[in-house]
Amino acid sequence: MKTMFRRKPIRSLAVLSALVLTFSAFALRAQDDSSRGRKYKSPPPMSRIDVTVLRADDKHPIEDAAVVFHPIKDGKDAGNMELKTNEDGKTYIDVIETGSTVLVQVIAHGYQTYGKEYKVDKSELALTIPLSRPVPQYSVYKDHPNQGQNQDQNQQKPDSSKPQQ
Repeated sequence: MKTMFRRKPIRSLAVLSALVLTFSAFALRAQDDSSRGRKYKSPPPMSRIDVTVLRADDKHPIEDAAVVFHPIKDGKDAGNMELKTNEDGKTYIDVIETGSTVLVQVIAHGYQTYGKEYKVDKSELALTIPLSRPVPQYSVYKDHPNQGQNQDQNQQKPDSSKPQQ
């Protein structure tokens, strides 16, 4: 009978240790995240673009001008982001990828619309944009004194191919 009492603790100890090893293997497998979930991809480096909008004639700032950024990816417009200038005529954006191309468009009431593409190759870019007042549209129905004088002079010249009388 003595041997029977000795074998039970050894058997239960062996079963218990096998269970502990099995569960510890599953627990260690659960911490290994290399085979599940998405891989972390760090965001690309970003640049800060400072824009100052001024009047072209007297260099005073233009308040509340709309500055629209059009990031260009693979030759196509990838959406737009619009910001307004403050009382100093300034605004900034810091979510444009370094190395990308961006079309900057400035719209202000009473001024000509401005648009130009910029290559963002530095971590900081400062733009000063002068806006002009609109000029009158050219019309063929209005008199243009400079062009009319040239035509009149050509008509009044004597033709040298005809003999004079």
